Amino acid sequence: MRYAEPRSNSSSTLSAMAICSHPAMTMVLHKTQFLLLAALLIPTIVCAADFTGRVVGVIDGDTIEVLHNQRPERIRLSGIDCPEKGQAYGQKAKNAVADLAFRKEVTVKTHGKDKYNRTLADVFLPDGMNLNQELVKQGWCWWYRKYASGDTVLEGLERDAREAKKGMWVDPQPVPPWEWRKQRK
Repeated sequence: MRYAEPRSNSSSTLSAMAICSHPAMTMVLHKTQFLLLAALLIPTIVCAADFTGRVVGVIDGDTIEVLHNQRPERIRLSGIDCPEKGQAYGQKAKNAVADLAFRKEVTVKTHGKDKYNRTLADVFLPDGMNLNQELVKQGWCWWYRKYASGDTVLEGLERDAREAKKGMWVDPQPVPPWEWRKQRK
């Protein structure tokens, strides 16, 4: 490899030129440029995951389908767990979701995917109401501590619904869906 001749006879200038033109230094510069580009694009990618669409299906109390890019996308409402189909209050929870959201244009704030490849999200109704929170507030689902342990809003809404005996909380000991699922295995 040939280097440009230094203007001075100083060996430190020659060493600096050799270090800067070394292939490893070129890789570091490319890596730095890549990281800078990634840092600029990641917020765009994250924001692009949020979308609005019409609710075209209600699967159960905590799963809906929202039209996204002209296709139904299955959305699992994050931070909550509603009674299952076939479980006490399961149909009532599903009806509550349908009454609140079916055929409405909603905003979906995504949080990734679950193990069934459903999009995890908070869903906002046209009036700005958070559907996830409203279902807990009405007493149709549990705050899902396992996946939203730090969500103090859901925690408080569940506590208030229990105390007011709203929805399924009229039952003195409703069975949590995670226990019901375990019993069915």
